[in-house]
Amino acid sequence: MLMRYSTGFCLLMSLTWMACSKSSDSTTTVGNWVHKVDFKGAARSEAVSFTINDTAFVGTGYDGTNRLKDFYSYDAERNTWTQRASLPDAAPGRNSAVAFAVGGKGYMGTGTDGVNKFNDFYEYDPASNAWTAKAPFPGTPRYGAVGFAVDGNGYIATGYDGTWLNDNYQYNPASNSWSGKADVPNSKRQDASAFVIGDSAYIVTGTSNLTTINELSRYDPKHDSWILKRAITNVSDDDYDNDYTSIAGSNCSVFVMNNKAYLATGAKPSISNVVWEYDPVTDLWDLKQPFEGTARTGAVGFAIKNRGFVTTGSSGSVQLSDTWEFNPTQDYNKND
Repeated sequence: MLMRYSTGFCLLMSLTWMACSKSSDSTTTVGNWVHKVDFKGAARSEAVSFTINDTAFVGTGYDGTNRLKDFYSYDAERNTWTQRASLPDAAPGRNSAVAFAVGGKGYMGTGTDGVNKFNDFYEYDPASNAWTAKAPFPGTPRYGAVGFAVDGNGYIATGYDGTWLNDNYQYNPASNSWSGKADVPNSKRQDASAFVIGDSAYIVTGTSNLTTINELSRYDPKHDSWILKRAITNVSDDDYDNDYTSIAGSNCSVFVMNNKAYLATGAKPSISNVVWEYDPVTDLWDLKQPFEGTARTGAVGFAIKNRGFVTTGSSGSVQLSDTWEFNPTQDYNKND
């Protein structure tokens, strides 16, 4: 989900990187979480999020009883949530959908109501606060996919339609049309995480047949090609991955700040509060200060002006609505 989208969420010691090796002498981690105003809607998990300009939008999801179709926007400067238009009447409530934003519009599709899987697709215009049905997603109806936007187009990839998937489709908002693109390499999966840094998209981890995927892949949209990056578990003879014991998982939240990605929370396989920072320049992961809210899965992450946030999710049968902001360079302060 991008980003589950559209979505669309990995820390107990700090790591010091030197080329392709690291030492683990430090026993502290860097980063600080600050509790913000709670999400205004019903507590929920497996929602979607997308960001337009300096506003984040969060909607759909599962509240423990019902699949939802409402949406809310978050203003980080004012620390306020505002209710926005719900999905159209014809659109079922759902969880495990995907979302992304392109050209000042938000897009949401796929998901499940607990019985049916969907391939419908909708566009949100913040100027009119209205949703419009668009060309359906051409892949099989599914849930647990990922969505992302890069180079002016949107993408939906992977997911579960009764079997695990690795297909990838591009949406062109100008022509309201879809086209098949290169499949995600190696493992088919659901409940992965996707993020965009620069002109590349990344899909990381996820699950397939109860097996956690230990892979990170980078997508180059200009050449429609994928590159498999370093494994996200301890498989090499070098030292750099000695502590890679808690990156891989499912239903993690993710956001990007200052050209680094932050993978937080999720099921690993138990519910987690771990946070990892990914640097695409070095292709290495660094353990950060743990998420300070309740450990959870199915939360959403988003960034506004290089400020990263995590909200909603579930811990066991408890649905959550708290919102937290992460500063990756600030010292930990338990009192804020």
